[in-house]
Amino acid sequence: MPTLAIATVSSTSTSTSTSTSIRGEVVIDSWRNDDAIWNETIIPEFNKYYPNIKVTYRSPTDPSTFNQQLDNDLAQGTAGDLIACRPFDGSLALFKQGHFSDITEMQGMENFPSFALGPWQTDSGAQTFCLPMASVIHGFFYNKTIFSDLNLSVPTTTTEFNQVLKKIKASQRYVPIALGTKDKWEAATMGFQNIGPNYWQGEDGRLGLIQAQDRFTDVPYLNVYRALASWTPYLGDNYRQRSYADAIELFKKGKAAIYPTGSWDISTFANSVDFGVFPPPVVNKGDECYISDHTDLGMGLNSQSEQNLAAITFLQWMTTAEFAELLTNGIPGFFSLSNHFFDVNHPIANEMMTWRNNCDSTIRNSAQILSRGKPDFEVQLWETSVEVLNGTMTPEEAVTAVQMGLSSWYQPQQDAKTLAEMCQEITSQSSSDQQSLGANNTL
Repeated sequence: MPTLAIATVSSTSTSTSTSTSIRGEVVIDSWRNDDAIWNETIIPEFNKYYPNIKVTYRSPTDPSTFNQQLDNDLAQGTAGDLIACRPFDGSLALFKQGHFSDITEMQGMENFPSFALGPWQTDSGAQTFCLPMASVIHGFFYNKTIFSDLNLSVPTTTTEFNQVLKKIKASQRYVPIALGTKDKWEAATMGFQNIGPNYWQGEDGRLGLIQAQDRFTDVPYLNVYRALASWTPYLGDNYRQRSYADAIELFKKGKAAIYPTGSWDISTFANSVDFGVFPPPVVNKGDECYISDHTDLGMGLNSQSEQNLAAITFLQWMTTAEFAELLTNGIPGFFSLSNHFFDVNHPIANEMMTWRNNCDSTIRNSAQILSRGKPDFEVQLWETSVEVLNGTMTPEEAVTAVQMGLSSWYQPQQDAKTLAEMCQEITSQSSSDQQSLGANNTL
C-alpha cells in the first residue's frame, strides 16, 4: 500500500480562513468507553480551531466484542473514519488487508520515538499504520485504610508481599487479593503479565522467546506460574465465579486489600476508595526491577476515508502536545506516547509514571508475533493462568502446554524438546529451583 500523501494542516492555526474552510464529519470507533472525556474535553478543544468539523466518538456497548463489531463494520463499509488500534498483530493484519492507510509521512509523526511507533509498524519498520496514543503500566492498588488498620507496609519484594498477604488473611476481615478467574483474561493480564517481567527480565526475556533463545519451559516462566499458584489461598470465597466487574466492586467497597491491575483502572476508583499503588515486587531484595509499560492504544485512518480531509485534520491534531496533555490528564493512567513534556496531574498516575525512572520497561510478551498462529499464545496464557489459579493445572503442566502450543506452529521454536524430554527436565529442576528461591521468597 503506498504511503498516504497528506496535505500539511496547521493543527493550532489561528487563521480563520484555514480553520473555517475545512468542513466535514468524522466518526471515531473505539473499544474504550471514554465518551465523556472525548465529548466534553478533547473534541471541544479541537473545535476551537476547526469549528466546522463535527466529530463523533462512537464507543461500543461491550468492549469485548469490539473486534468482531469492527470486522463486520469494515466488511459493510460502515466503520468509522478513525479507528482505535490495539498494538501489533491484530492491527497489522488489518493494515495488510487494506483497511488502514499508511501514515508514515504524515506531519507530526516526528513527535513519536521509535519505541512508540514500533507496535504500529510493519515488521521491517518501513511503514506506520496507526498513530501511537498511549501506554498503560501494570502494578498493584492497595487500600490505604486497610493497610493502616492492619499496620501493613507496602511490599517491595516477594517475601514482603507474601507476609502482607498472610497478615491480611489472618485478620479474617478482608479478602487479601481482589481477583477472579471467571473472565479468564484478567488472570493473565493482571496476574501473569503483571509480575512476569521481574522473572524473565523484561525485554530480554520477551525477545528471547521470539528469537527462540529461550523456551517457555525455562525456569523464569515456571516460577511465574508458581507465584500465581501461591495466590490461590488469598483470593477469597467463590473467586472462580468472580468476574472482572466483581473484583472491581470488591475493592471499591473496601472489602479487599490489594487489587492487581494496571493504570487503566485509575479512573475506575475515582472518589470511591482511598488507594495507593506499588510496582510488582522484585523476586529478591536488590534485584533490578522491571515493569510492563504496555503500548496499548493507537489510532488509524480508515483507508476508505483517505479523501476525508476532516478526518486527516483531526488525526494530525492528535500529534500535538495539546492533545497529548488532554489525553493523559483527561484519562488518568493512559500515558501519551509522544515526546512532549507536560505535568501529569493525577497523583496515582504520576507515581506510576515515575517507576520508569527506576525500572526497565517492557510490554506484554504475547503482544508481538507469538500470537499470530494457532493455538493463540495469548489465549493459552489466559487459559493456563486460570487453571493454575484454580488449582486444576500445575505450573509444570502450564509451561509445558504453552511451549507445545508455540512449537506446533512457530518455526523458530519448532526444534524445542519433545514433551517427554521437557517434562523430565522440568521435574528434575523443580525441587532445586524451589530451594534456590527460598521458602519465604516465593509468593
